[in-house]
Amino acid sequence: MLRVLTAPLLFVALLVQSIRLALGQIWANKMRSTLTTVGIVIGVASVTSVIAALTGLRAKVLKDFETLGTNKIFIVPHWPREGKFRHFNWRQIRFRPKQFEGLLERCPSIEDYTLMTDRGQTVYHGVHSIDGARVNGINPSWHRIENRSVVAGRPFTLMDEENGWQVCLITPDVRDELRLDRDCIGRRIVIDRRSFQIVGVVEGRVKGGMFGDMGSSKEVFIPFETAWRLWDPWIYAMASCRKPELSKEAQAELRFFLRQSRRLGPGDPDTFRLEVIEEYLKTFNKMAMAITAVAGGVVGISLLVGGVGIMNIMLVSVSERTREIGLRKAVGAKPSAILLQFLVESVVLCLFGGLLGTLAGQGMTSLIAKIPNASLDMAYIPLWAIGLSFGFAGSVGVFFGMFPAIKAARLDPIEALRHE
Repeated sequence: MLRVLTAPLLFVALLVQSIRLALGQIWANKMRSTLTTVGIVIGVASVTSVIAALTGLRAKVLKDFETLGTNKIFIVPHWPREGKFRHFNWRQIRFRPKQFEGLLERCPSIEDYTLMTDRGQTVYHGVHSIDGARVNGINPSWHRIENRSVVAGRPFTLMDEENGWQVCLITPDVRDELRLDRDCIGRRIVIDRRSFQIVGVVEGRVKGGMFGDMGSSKEVFIPFETAWRLWDPWIYAMASCRKPELSKEAQAELRFFLRQSRRLGPGDPDTFRLEVIEEYLKTFNKMAMAITAVAGGVVGISLLVGGVGIMNIMLVSVSERTREIGLRKAVGAKPSAILLQFLVESVVLCLFGGLLGTLAGQGMTSLIAKIPNASLDMAYIPLWAIGLSFGFAGSVGVFFGMFPAIKAARLDPIEALRHE
């Protein structure tokens, strides 16, 4: 019973002694030990820096997705691939404003929605013009959904919307390119040969993300009813859930509501499509994890190369210390103690290389984050990558150190003492 209780303590004592002997040997051969761990250092540094770059890229993309809004649902007309609607023309498939009446009352998970239309138009003010400016028809609720407020003037009112008045909002980029005064409220611009009065300036799109400026910054907004009356355009809708976690319920409610409002029968396919940013996020996360695993595995091959160097130097160490091994066996050292000593020495060498590699990887990550226009400024080494690197380095030490350790443990003490 006493032996069973003391066995763990004896093993710990033997392990501590083996670590001290390993550190002593590494210190006694500093240059050789350092050169031996170069492969491990390069491997760990490569793995950590590649994972840091991919993690930073992923964080940047996710941040930009969050800027777009994870609670948004885009509703667009869609031609089904089968059924009686697949050959319908666009006038039969497109949305009409009446089809969205009563949406908020019948879809409790939806907080707000806006009907939208957009088209490229040339916008004029005097002798100045903008070719291909985005002219968007929106409802007043668009500001709440997009979280883009009016920074000067006023937003559209209910009167603007109901009467279809020719008023507009512009972005600061449009104001500057048309050479309008900073206080341009009340001035007029020409869109499609029609005069529109500027009633406000809306803040521009988010800039500097992974997706550039998130679209054109040269935007003009007019009331949706005005756009519908003037151009009879192709329209779509954008809705926002009350909470991101209600996205599934909101989609189900929208699908049921639209199928009824568009008079679709039980066997008819949907003539619309719901697009949710959250779904793109899930797809991107899966793809990013796969790319990180593949890239980490490829650069991790250098760790195996470093392991071969560790095994080589440990075989040399066994050869150099044959007389020492024979002496230890002669005074009663067990083969298991000899095996543990050399195995621990191999693992300590690898972990030492792992530490230097992590420091080198951190330095490389700092340099990567400073590369201009690379969108890697959020690069960082996650804790799991550090743990993975050390764990893999330790595994390499055990795997490649096992053969030299077994060779040392099996040496005959008499032959070892005779070794010159």
